[in-house]
Amino acid sequence: MAFQPAHPFYMIRHGQTDWNREQRFQGHKDIPINETGRRQAAAYGRMLAAERRDWAGWRFVASPLSRASETMAILRRGLALDPEDFDRDDALMEVTYGQWEGHTLAELEPLQPELVAARETDKWTFLAPGGESYAMAAVRARRVLERLDGPAVIVTHGGIIRGTRHLLEGIDGNTAVREPVPQDNIYIFDGRASGWLR
Repeated sequence: MAFQPAHPFYMIRHGQTDWNREQRFQGHKDIPINETGRRQAAAYGRMLAAERRDWAGWRFVASPLSRASETMAILRRGLALDPEDFDRDDALMEVTYGQWEGHTLAELEPLQPELVAARETDKWTFLAPGGESYAMAAVRARRVLERLDGPAVIVTHGGIIRGTRHLLEGIDGNTAVREPVPQDNIYIFDGRASGWLR
């Protein structure tokens, strides 16, 4: 049976970074959003504004990494809310890729072909050297959702959203990690069901 959070939420992936564009593993490296990412963050604000909710009664919480925190600040500005008045939660940080952070798969393949092949076989439980798995990050995601004491807007990372989809939708972990996580859409749980906003 899939996990059912006690409260509704909107979960948002941070705006684009240069490393996203270059397909580099970011993990816990604090890479800022670029101009495309800032436009995406502003668009998130417009999408939430179109929902016509009383956002003053919602909790806003983000990963402390700057790409998520800046995305949150920009979208809050679009809702006419104080851009800095939100919580930060370390449990929302991206999956850490350890020694792979800063590299692309194309760079790693000739250096560590066995590890790259192992990741392709089982991305859900794979551990990069010094890193963590998506399965481990899903445990963090569940902790965040269990701690919510009311409806929330959450800005986080692709790995956490993939883990959340595994938890809420009951889909296989290796399916969840291969699904794209767009930077122009919002994942929502309305109290009964979950899915993309549009």
